[in-house]
Amino acid sequence: MTDTLPDRLSQNPKSPHYDKELLERGIGIRFNGAEKTNVWEYCVSEGWIRVVAGATLDRKGQPMTLLMKGTVEPFFEKTGGIGSGE
Repeated sequence: MTDTLPDRLSQNPKSPHYDKELLERGIGIRFNGAEKTNVWEYCVSEGWIRVVAGATLDRKGQPMTLLMKGTVEPFFEKTGGIGSGE
C-alpha cells in the first residue's frame, strides 16, 4: 500500500471513489485548517468536502450531507479517521 492519498475519496460503498483499504487504515481531514471528523467524501483538486448532517437519512438510506468549499488536506491517522466508524 502506498502512502499517497487519492484526490477524491468517499465512504459510500456504491461510489467509484470508495476504497475500503484506505478507509480502514484511517484518514483524517483538515478543512480550512481545522480537523473535521464527520467527513463523508472529499475532493482536494476541486476544494470541497461533504459532511454528515446529523443522523438524518435521505430516501435511499444514505446520510444527509452538506457540501462545504475550502482548502482540503487529507492525512493518514494512526487510529480512527473517516472510515473508522467514530
